[in-house]
Amino acid sequence: MMANAMASTTARYALVFSCLGHGYMHLFAVYFFIIVLPLEREWAMPYHELIGLWTIGSLLVGAMALPAGWLSDRWSAPGMLVLFFVGLGGAAILCGLATSPTMMWASLCLLGAFAAIYHPVGIAWLVRTTTQGRGKALGLNGSFGSGGVAGAGLVAGTLIELFGWRVAFLVPGTISIVTGAIMFYYLASGRLTDETTSRSSTRADGQVGQTWAFVLLLITMFGGAIIYQATQTALPKVFAIRLEEFVGISTLGVGAFVALVYGFAALTQVASGYLADHFDLKTVYIGTFLAQVPVLWIAANAGGLSLVAASTVLVVANTGSLPAENMLLAAATPERRHGVVFGLKFVIAFGAAPLAIRLVAYINDVTGGFSLLFLVLTAVSVGVVAIAALLPKLKRPSQPSHVPSGPNAFAGHAATR
Repeated sequence: MMANAMASTTARYALVFSCLGHGYMHLFAVYFFIIVLPLEREWAMPYHELIGLWTIGSLLVGAMALPAGWLSDRWSAPGMLVLFFVGLGGAAILCGLATSPTMMWASLCLLGAFAAIYHPVGIAWLVRTTTQGRGKALGLNGSFGSGGVAGAGLVAGTLIELFGWRVAFLVPGTISIVTGAIMFYYLASGRLTDETTSRSSTRADGQVGQTWAFVLLLITMFGGAIIYQATQTALPKVFAIRLEEFVGISTLGVGAFVALVYGFAALTQVASGYLADHFDLKTVYIGTFLAQVPVLWIAANAGGLSLVAASTVLVVANTGSLPAENMLLAAATPERRHGVVFGLKFVIAFGAAPLAIRLVAYINDVTGGFSLLFLVLTAVSVGVVAIAALLPKLKRPSQPSHVPSGPNAFAGHAATR
């Protein structure tokens, strides 16, 4: 009875801290794309050179995901999340103190390395600890991720307008550190414990087509990541150019439109989780990418409110694929390897970020605009639909039953395996 109560408590805390971490991670992942707008003027550097400062940092978000997942499987998922909160906040503070492009580059690299911890650890931990409605939980978690992107526009835009870009880094950095301290307290006091889960025989291991499904998912995840990363990189600048009649030269105005797009996507994430819980995962997954094809084509040359509408549908569909995608990945791989598997997923997903950033910078430098970018992304979406159509049928993994995993990495109390 006591074990079940602890499991339920841990599941609740896992949802809370996993959602907060997802929001923070995505806020900082796109934060610099808002910061570059005033930096263009203050540092007298062109846009394509400034966003290039984040290239290595974004690469580390992917490259460090696999070792983070491996360490999580062997040590402590919540312990790794404490490290994530504190490290991410510290790196953001260093960004706010940067006095040169070189210092900003080094600080962004550190930020990328700590940001890498979240996805392979937080998502896998949430999947393991969720007792019912996994799709709904993943959808709620996804809404915080989209909310983080939306919040980046509002938070950065507001703080820049009121206090300058340095404070825009310092404030959320401090909040992240405080969140890590609170989570550490819950771990050290024993209120939050490490847990593993046991499953019934209807698990993913040994399913027919499991390896083939995993390979196909690696390809579709990379394609989806290219679309997502390129979109979130380019949208602030696209809005600054094509919505000039609405925003003028205001960073806050651009941030508000970015917030509108990603905020609406955040509100729809729970609905996408509901679809993943109640309908065929493959059908839901393909449908989300199919919906992206026409709106990417429209966004190539759209302006004004048409651009905002197309961008909103694009982001809703792209982020809406994630609950189904994560559940397909869980179905295609053994649970005992979920930390490493999700780490590999985000090596690929965020490994796409530097490629997407260079693609945006190159197309903007060569063409002076973004129309070609959206046409390239249209072709990528069509390719993802074609590959996803080849996915074999997989059984949904059953919901977990919780068993205590062993000593709390922080509290040090005994627990039964």
